[in-house]
Amino acid sequence: MRVLPLPDMPPIAPSQRKRALFTDAPDELGSGLAALALLERATGSGTWTLALPERQLLWSAQLARLLELPVTPAPDWEHFPKIFAPGSRERMTLALQACLNHGTAFDEEVQVVTARGKVVTVRAVGEAEHDASGALTHLAGIVKDLTAEKHAEQETQSLTMRLGTTLASITDAFVTLDRNGLLTYVNPESERLLRRESRELLGQPIWTVLDDNRQESLRQNLTAALTNTTHREFEIFCAVPGKWLELRAYPFEEGLALYLRDVTERRQSQEQLLLLQTSISRLNDIVLITEAGTVDTPGPRIVFVNDAFERHTGYSRAEVVGKSPRMLQGQRTQRAELDRIRLALQKARPVRAELINYKKDGSLFWLELDIVPVDYFNRGLTHWVAVARDITERKASEEEIEHLAFYDALTQLPNRQLLMSNLRLALSHTENPDKSGALMFIDLDNFKVLNDTRGHATGDLLLQKVAVRLNGCVRLRDTVARLGGDEFVVLLEDLGDDPQIALVKAKIVAQKILAALCEPCDLAGYDYDGTCSIGITLFNQHQHNVGDLFKQADLAMYQAKAAGRNAICFFDPGMQAVVTANAALTSELRQGLRNEDFVLHYQPQVGRDGDMVGAEALVRWRHPERGLVAPDSFITQAEDSGLILPLGQWVLETACAQLAVWAQRAETEKFGIAVNVSVRQFRHPEFVEMVMKAIDQAGISAHRLQLELTESLLAKDMDVTIAKMGILKSAGVTLSIDDFGIGYSALSYLKYLPLDQLKIDRSFVKDVLTDPNDAAIARTIIGLAQSLGLGVMAEGVETEAQRDFLARHGCHCFQGYLFSKPLPIEELEVFIRGLPQNSR
Repeated sequence: MRVLPLPDMPPIAPSQRKRALFTDAPDELGSGLAALALLERATGSGTWTLALPERQLLWSAQLARLLELPVTPAPDWEHFPKIFAPGSRERMTLALQACLNHGTAFDEEVQVVTARGKVVTVRAVGEAEHDASGALTHLAGIVKDLTAEKHAEQETQSLTMRLGTTLASITDAFVTLDRNGLLTYVNPESERLLRRESRELLGQPIWTVLDDNRQESLRQNLTAALTNTTHREFEIFCAVPGKWLELRAYPFEEGLALYLRDVTERRQSQEQLLLLQTSISRLNDIVLITEAGTVDTPGPRIVFVNDAFERHTGYSRAEVVGKSPRMLQGQRTQRAELDRIRLALQKARPVRAELINYKKDGSLFWLELDIVPVDYFNRGLTHWVAVARDITERKASEEEIEHLAFYDALTQLPNRQLLMSNLRLALSHTENPDKSGALMFIDLDNFKVLNDTRGHATGDLLLQKVAVRLNGCVRLRDTVARLGGDEFVVLLEDLGDDPQIALVKAKIVAQKILAALCEPCDLAGYDYDGTCSIGITLFNQHQHNVGDLFKQADLAMYQAKAAGRNAICFFDPGMQAVVTANAALTSELRQGLRNEDFVLHYQPQVGRDGDMVGAEALVRWRHPERGLVAPDSFITQAEDSGLILPLGQWVLETACAQLAVWAQRAETEKFGIAVNVSVRQFRHPEFVEMVMKAIDQAGISAHRLQLELTESLLAKDMDVTIAKMGILKSAGVTLSIDDFGIGYSALSYLKYLPLDQLKIDRSFVKDVLTDPNDAAIARTIIGLAQSLGLGVMAEGVETEAQRDFLARHGCHCFQGYLFSKPLPIEELEVFIRGLPQNSR
């Protein structure tokens, strides 16, 4: 018997023990008792003591909690054994009595029953203590909860058994290859098959090991399995072992798992087609022979089974001879496969099948069957010989591989392939074609920021937690899938026949998801508050195009993002119409650029005396069907599609070329041209180089070119913006802020910008005489420009009164229909020639 010594403690009077040792709060006995209480909690133990001779039993608060009883009062000594379970009570009664009577220590593993009836396995340790004279003064003991230890032991045993079972189940020759075809693992059966030890084989190419002649078919088959990530089975004659081998290759992440089976004898048996040779060649596999009777009920009768049949099925030979093989079939036996076998037997043809059969104890197993007809001594068809092998383990491996093929490795959610399959299945139900469902696209807002700042491991952890939360928001029959990145999809089926009710149900689920994903998330100590955008499209069985549903949900999701994120948006046909129209417009713009369908119109800009000082270049599109199209109809789409870059470059080069023409004439040599520059153009890494190249190629003075920048350019990346503007300014290019006052201008930045001019937007000029606010804004912009030493120009000037108001407050450059509308270059030249001599 093992004895667990109690901790060394200073002598404590009985009254002190009663007050201190068996309560939670430490008292005047100091840190020693507090340490004992801490030790009890840390080890899951409780202590007790029996004071003698009065036999007063006291126990600690931890022991009382273990037994789910109050700390006080402790039970009488006579009732103390009743805390132990019936199976342990007698043994503990004897141990406690022996300790009391003879001072015999004990150390037992027993069970106790708590006040709530829970049975707990514990370690009970006790010993007697004596005074200096040898007289027994008290008993002391410890009760330790062994629940956690027992659970850990059971888990270890279970894991060991599973691992042992898995390894023992691989009875075929089995090897693994890396992605270059090099052997990385060889089991003992493979060593026997290849007649070489593993140390000779590891690291060798499989095609060299199996065939010195290096047949291309072997290499091609294995390479195809690796490339296509699909399992392959084939037979090949391998010169090194001198055998026909059946190879079954299963791809996994690091390479291939390869089963090798010697099928030389089977090959020979198929050629010879003799009953005796066929059965003998398969003695290690299941062999079943029937008479060649009718395949209809009751079917051919069994005349022979081998020992392997008895071992695998549990049936003895006597129990099956004379009966039909149908006795092995059951509920999950594939009817379609049985029909295929029956058709082959009716035509007296060999057939191979993989079939679920049932053992005598009712458990199922998979068999790979080869059934061949036998013409015994040329008497015609006399028997059917079925040779089979148990492929249950292989099927389990295939199921695991299938899981890897159809489920996301990170979140264990269905992947795109399985989602598409489930959606097609949902659309194929024809019993109720009006039944509605919903497809939701869910995109995590600002996920890239988390990935970039906290690392991919944190991002992956968030994706896993999102998967759990999404599954918690839907029914078991619904599908939650991950498409990749931070995109998830939820497929809701069976939402009813009424589309309105289906919409309400889908919205409720979406709101539930939105709320769940907005909850704070602990990412390994990092508190993360995230949101998501959800796009939803409804469907029924009248729709058959899975791709269209994906596009619709995707469009709705992007609409939710455009609405400010953390939002839900349902698809409506208008979204598709807009997307289709934008796609068509993009295609036409691209074609227009190829066909040089764009032209520049120029609107004159005049000074304080009405003399022309330059013009603004405004692009127009000579559409082959719609005629001359203004920029408001296509510039936004050009921005979104990226075509603004080649279009903007053409505008810049064309304007520079016109400046070069004007520079040749005295009456126009001082004119400048203003060109609008989009944010996307300006932020292009090579924008400055493109501007300087256009200036150099045209051979013009850089200060004649004015670039009009939008206020939205000032919304972010100010350091980069200021640097680029500084380079252009140093080169002599004139810089202006267009439509000033309607965008994002931060006045604090203006003093840092190397500007030449502010341009008052036409919206302020329009009502400058009637709206005091517009008048105040116009005056403020003029005053601001003057204080910063900048020029100021007003656009959209249409009346003399507007011009006079602006001039009176210090604006002396104008542009608008009061002077001229935008003109093609030919009409602008006529306009210039009509100007007074001093206006040129």
